[in-house]
Amino acid sequence: MNTYPFVSIIIPCYNEEKYIGQCLDSILAGDYPFDYLEILVVDGGSADKTREIVSQYSKIHQIVKLTDNPHRLKPHALNIGIDSAQGDIVIRMDAHSNYDAGYVSKSVSYLNKYNADNVGGIRQTLPGSNSVIGKSIAISISHPFAAGNAIYRTGAKDIKWVDTVFGGCYRRQIFQDIGLFDEALVRGQDREFNIRLQKAGGKILFAPDIICHYFARGTLRGYIPWIFSAGLTPFFVSRMISKKIFSWRNLVPLAFVLSLMILSLLSFFHPFFQWLLGIELAIYIFCSLAASIPIAHKERDWRFVFSMPFIFFLTHFLYGMGSLVGLIKPIKNPGEWTKA
Repeated sequence: MNTYPFVSIIIPCYNEEKYIGQCLDSILAGDYPFDYLEILVVDGGSADKTREIVSQYSKIHQIVKLTDNPHRLKPHALNIGIDSAQGDIVIRMDAHSNYDAGYVSKSVSYLNKYNADNVGGIRQTLPGSNSVIGKSIAISISHPFAAGNAIYRTGAKDIKWVDTVFGGCYRRQIFQDIGLFDEALVRGQDREFNIRLQKAGGKILFAPDIICHYFARGTLRGYIPWIFSAGLTPFFVSRMISKKIFSWRNLVPLAFVLSLMILSLLSFFHPFFQWLLGIELAIYIFCSLAASIPIAHKERDWRFVFSMPFIFFLTHFLYGMGSLVGLIKPIKNPGEWTKA
């Protein structure tokens, strides 16, 4: 007797020739029966070999389907995928990641067992390069000193109800009930959707044994604009749609940057503020080293004692600066700062 619901996996994609093959390999190696699965790769007109690679997979595996996204942007890709999906359950995946064998089956199981409306797990971050900087970027993205209480990045031992997850496994009906992803939001569309879902009474579940592996930016050139945009998005989008989509963890880097700026300015007028600035920086350096030294010990490479504080500061400062820009940037062309 069939007990498997049909699942549609949607993968928004654009110029992912480096990652799409191993992403599809990981999904195809999963334990969910192919008879009840389709993989929709929604491509925004990739200029590299992404489409050629996906087409080759489609010839071998009929469940892999290449769909066009003439708008190129991610929310359009998600909505095109949902409209095309045959499944009662929709799972959003990222081409920049690969997935454990039980990812789909566990997501579906928890969705039904806990009567949840969205289910996700931990996103373990892998380095985008083998350099010390590449590894340090990957570590920082999942470290509590940089990621705060974002459970899908830092992990947890137990199943929890949360405010958001990475990707997500949804009942298709939910999109008919509360609408699709907001196509005005080239980033942050998942946060906005999850807030809308919760306001409609929906529940979002985190399960620690649902695991995917995400490849971080491997160089400073790739990481700097990425983390700046990550800080800008929640505040800019909140203003754009007149709806709060950020939490307290997004405010901490902003407060850090503002305190540095204000104390630096006041230090010109009174030495007391020089002391305050010095104390703040001393506490920050102590906390950064306290977080970095165990990493260096675990990695058995003392270069991390120097690289991790640098990456942590870069992360906090750029995220905070992005948040500040997100609060003051005029809203003229919402998509100009992060087109795919």
